[in-house]
Amino acid sequence: MKKVIGIVSGKGGVGKSMTSAMLATLMRRRDYAVGVLDADVTGPSIPKLFGIHGRAMADENGCWPIKSRTGIDVMSVNLLLDNEEDPVVWRGPVIAGAVKQFWQEVIWKDVDFLFVDMPPGTGDVPLTVFQTLPVDGIIVVASPQELVSLIVTKAVKMAEMMNIPILGIVENMSYITCPDCGKKISVFGESHVDEVAAKHGLKVLAKMPIDPRLAQNADQGVIEAFEGDYLDGAADAVEALL
Repeated sequence: MKKVIGIVSGKGGVGKSMTSAMLATLMRRRDYAVGVLDADVTGPSIPKLFGIHGRAMADENGCWPIKSRTGIDVMSVNLLLDNEEDPVVWRGPVIAGAVKQFWQEVIWKDVDFLFVDMPPGTGDVPLTVFQTLPVDGIIVVASPQELVSLIVTKAVKMAEMMNIPILGIVENMSYITCPDCGKKISVFGESHVDEVAAKHGLKVLAKMPIDPRLAQNADQGVIEAFEGDYLDGAADAVEALL
């Protein structure tokens, strides 16, 4: 394991898992060995994005992640359930313990980049990840309609407390492009992410639009088939860690 990158957000529904999956896909296209650890135990969506529905196998050495179509190693609680639609009704410490096991007992082999898709907020699981895993950096995912400044400030302070570098901010759902005239429309209001990033001395790694093609790829479980350069800046920041 060379580099571990946490993908975090202050609230749900901002595209954190999508960002994790797309970054993993981009790094795989750059010919790196890549893994994704789905630490959002009660709301796992990584297997769905990659179109993975099988069960992970285990032997005396540990548990083996399932490979995606392009060879990305994926581990999620959904890959351990008898029925992937069953809810995970666990208390915080049990969830945190499961994430710790995903790190310690899953056979990740020679992975260059492991992306950890965190649950939103600053609770038990992010704390466990920061204390247990050798996290080399985090990427904060936000959206224009959030209280971006407050959310980023919380992430910055937690990262500082844990001595974790912040690689930058990805703003999702920044705009939508009119298919007729090509004009960019700020559906959720004007973005202030540049001001927020400057305030904290951070980089804006990407401003991702609302793209129906991307949503379709995600719904069909073929996120790896998407072609786009939205996250190239974020991928460059990740690659620079090596």
